[in-house]
Amino acid sequence: MRIFLIGLMGTGKSTIGRRLASATGWPYFDNDRLIEAATGRAAPELMRDEGEAGLHAAEMAAFEHALTLPQPVIISGAGYVVTDAGARQRMRASDVVVWLRADAATLAERARHADGRRDEATSLAWIERTAAERDPLFHEIATLIVDTDKQSPKAIVDAIVAWPAVAAELARRVT
Repeated sequence: MRIFLIGLMGTGKSTIGRRLASATGWPYFDNDRLIEAATGRAAPELMRDEGEAGLHAAEMAAFEHALTLPQPVIISGAGYVVTDAGARQRMRASDVVVWLRADAATLAERARHADGRRDEATSLAWIERTAAERDPLFHEIATLIVDTDKQSPKAIVDAIVAWPAVAAELARRVT
C-alpha cells in the first residue's frame, strides 16, 4: 500500500501526512525530507542557489526516491511532480492518490503564515495561475479528492482511512 498526498503548497499535505501516519502506524515521508535525502540540501537552499529549475529537478529526484521506499508508506509529493506525464502515470499506479485541495484565497492566507514558502507562492495571482495549470493534472490521477478549506485534520484523516482500499489494507494488517 502506497498513499500519495498531492496538492498545492498549503493544502495540508505535511499535517495530514503526519496525522495519517499516526492513525495507520505506517511511515510518512514528507517531500522536503525526501528532497534532503535525495540531494543533501534543503528546498529553500536549492531554490536560492539553483533557481526553480534546480528545485524542480530535486523534486523529481525526491519522487524517484519515494518510489523505492518499502510499503506500506505515506508520501507527500511536490506539486510540480504532476506536471511530468511519466510521474503522473507512475503515481496513478499507486494504491491511493489523495488530492488535498483548497481554495486559492485559503492557500494565500496559509502561505502568509508559513515559514519557508517561496515569495511568489504567497501571491494570490501565482496560486490561481498554478492551480489553473495543475488542477486538471491532480484531478487526472486522484483516487480521492478531499477539500481542506473547512475540514479539521481529523476529519480529513478519517475520510482517508475510511477509503475502501485503505480500510481494507488496515483490516488485512490487523488480522
